[in-house]
Amino acid sequence: MRASLASSIAVACAAALALPVTLVAPATATARPAANALPPAQDELPGSTQSLPLRPLGASVRTFGTDPGAATEQGLTRRDVRPFSLVGVVWDDPATPLHGTVQVRTRSTADGVWSPWQDVETHNDEHGADPGTAEGSAGALRGSTAPLWVGDSDGVEIRVRGEAGGGTAPLPAGLRLELVDPGEPPEAGPAPRTRAMAPPAALTAAEAAASGVNSRLAPYGATAIPAADPALEASAPETSAHEAPAREAPAPEALAQEAAEPAAAKKKPYIGPRPKIITRKGWGADEKIREKGFVYTKTIKAAFVHHSATGNNYTCGQAPSVLRSIYRYHVKSSGWRDFGYNFAVDKCGNIYEGRAGGVAKPVLGAHTLGFNTNSMGVAVLGTFTSTNPPAAVVTAVARLTAWKLGLHGINPKGTQTLVSGGGNLYKKGKKVTFHTIAGHRDGFATECPGKHLYGKLGTARASSAKYQGRS
Repeated sequence: MRASLASSIAVACAAALALPVTLVAPATATARPAANALPPAQDELPGSTQSLPLRPLGASVRTFGTDPGAATEQGLTRRDVRPFSLVGVVWDDPATPLHGTVQVRTRSTADGVWSPWQDVETHNDEHGADPGTAEGSAGALRGSTAPLWVGDSDGVEIRVRGEAGGGTAPLPAGLRLELVDPGEPPEAGPAPRTRAMAPPAALTAAEAAASGVNSRLAPYGATAIPAADPALEASAPETSAHEAPAREAPAPEALAQEAAEPAAAKKKPYIGPRPKIITRKGWGADEKIREKGFVYTKTIKAAFVHHSATGNNYTCGQAPSVLRSIYRYHVKSSGWRDFGYNFAVDKCGNIYEGRAGGVAKPVLGAHTLGFNTNSMGVAVLGTFTSTNPPAAVVTAVARLTAWKLGLHGINPKGTQTLVSGGGNLYKKGKKVTFHTIAGHRDGFATECPGKHLYGKLGTARASSAKYQGRS
């Protein structure tokens, strides 16, 4: 679908208040490997990405010719590869859609057994940065499917077939299979007990910046932000200038809001208790691979709920690995500046910090194409098209939104009016009224967050309002 989005796809609420940023450069293309050869590592960062060009399959060989996009079926036969846990497919032009099906099968490293064919969600074009923003118009961007978590694997086979209107359709140029290894989780050091006057020497500058934006809520280097009563949070003393980390060019508006947060919290009676939030440090985000700098919007008026479409075949102990894989896929494979969602929730109800910039701040995400401004994106790890979300998931979404929306004086059971930037549901400039807690499909023609999770949003709204103390 992203193809139709080149100039008009997106539903935008307002122009983003964002500083210009320098996007990451495209990953260096690797040479096409010989059949069954192990491709070289692309870099030496924790974790890795193998990027394998797809080839014509079967009858498509005759149509491949000088136009790679003319092939209607591409893929790779079974082959040995370096260990990986997540797969996805990317292509050159993010404005070109992949109309068709993507299926993969993988070999488990545990027992050497090949999985059945698994579908990869192809409609990932409704995610991403807003058009017209620095991130949304970056040359590093690629078209991409949703990522699929497959667990520890060392063999892969893939087939991609173009289908449109009951017939075959050409595939996008430059199709590549991305195999992501999340790397080992970071070694847990001693938990910081007090707020330091300056970032510990053990933290890199990027780690200190990512942690420092949460320093009013937890010590530098903390792996989790503890749950807290909003009254205690509102009365917490401000961090003085010399205690603050060297931040990566925050927007002036964000600095003004940060200074006003405690006062604002005192004035707003309906703020839910802050839930425990596992930080980027806690799930092992490699801060070196994201873009430097944080980009903020004015406020948070609404929350869009998503499912990650990565499948449900993970344990909650593996959730940090799933997050590291998605993060790497968003940045290194899709060309985004950082993890796309503001928050993530696993199927046990654990809440995770997503895009860097501060959990209490209005960080501009890349979760709902056209709707990122003045909103937050919450991704539930899993696929809920035909599976019900656990009760813990609905509770976590309610608790998170009760706190975060409450900081901005927003009623979870209310509605908000946003302005469309143009898309497949609403024309550009049309004012659209949404539930404050909305599903991704409310602003775009997509199945996300899956009909079963979408059906639970009414319960989440009611619970969120109760956590805020509303009747």
